[in-house]
Amino acid sequence: MARTAAGLDDYDPAARPTPAWTPAEFDARIGCEIGVSEWIEITQAQVDAFAVATHDLNFIHVNPERTAAETPLPGTIAHGFLTLSLVSQFGYQVMPKVAGAIGGLNYGVDKARFTAPVPVGSRVRGRLTLADVQKRGETGLVIAYDVVVEIEGRDRPALTARWLTHATLGAA
Repeated sequence: MARTAAGLDDYDPAARPTPAWTPAEFDARIGCEIGVSEWIEITQAQVDAFAVATHDLNFIHVNPERTAAETPLPGTIAHGFLTLSLVSQFGYQVMPKVAGAIGGLNYGVDKARFTAPVPVGSRVRGRLTLADVQKRGETGLVIAYDVVVEIEGRDRPALTARWLTHATLGAA
């Protein structure tokens, strides 16, 4: 990791300790669970920072006392999009790298559903299943993962989504 001018440690996903699969290995594992990430605690500080960054200061996210007094919720909840944004971190922990890739990007999200609120103080984790692999041109590979974000101790997940990533293949 390197330190940025803003004092942040940057991260190189290519350096993560996950295996590298060939496109054929991805094809062979369609429908298979890839892995389950570690738990991540959702803190009020994270929710507040997300609220400021996205200009979504709805009181159910930033004011625990008012939320408890005026809603059926016992306290503040994470933004659905904050929970969705954690999918990248979950993926870094469990997704295989693409052998021969010279770059990778988020490509999009299909059919995301926020199925349960995430109370501040909860822990969440991602469960990823390889859903599909499609070639895009000569050097592109779009990989789809079905993601379930679980809330510790709860039966209903926080969200379900199909997450798309794009890898560019070529000589490094």
